[in-house]
Amino acid sequence: MDAQTLVDERGELWMALAPLWLEREPGERDYAHMIAVIERHELSLRELEWIFRLELSPVLARHQMSVVGEWRSFDDHKLMKQLVAHNLRLKGWRRKSWALFSGLTTMMTRHRWNELMMRLMVERGEMPS
Repeated sequence: MDAQTLVDERGELWMALAPLWLEREPGERDYAHMIAVIERHELSLRELEWIFRLELSPVLARHQMSVVGEWRSFDDHKLMKQLVAHNLRLKGWRRKSWALFSGLTTMMTRHRWNELMMRLMVERGEMPS
């Protein structure tokens, strides 16, 4: 897959979900926007979990852990370049190692992700477990 295909297929979703890693807690508008974008992409909860763990967290967790990281907002262009570069390399052993260590990279954002998934399930009329 090439860079443009990644941007076309995932760019909107990645940018909609990126605020989960910002300093502030997402508000009602943020969650509503994320859900609207997710629904346009017609992804299952399982697919979304892997996008969170493998495609987003390895890149965005670095921003959270960095002393000079971006906490209030992201430079969308720079962030998209980082996400595309990461995802173009996400094959073979890299994919397996990120899957193995995804608990570490998702730890600081897991509570927000769980809230989003709960809201998505309610939106879809599914029973939260």
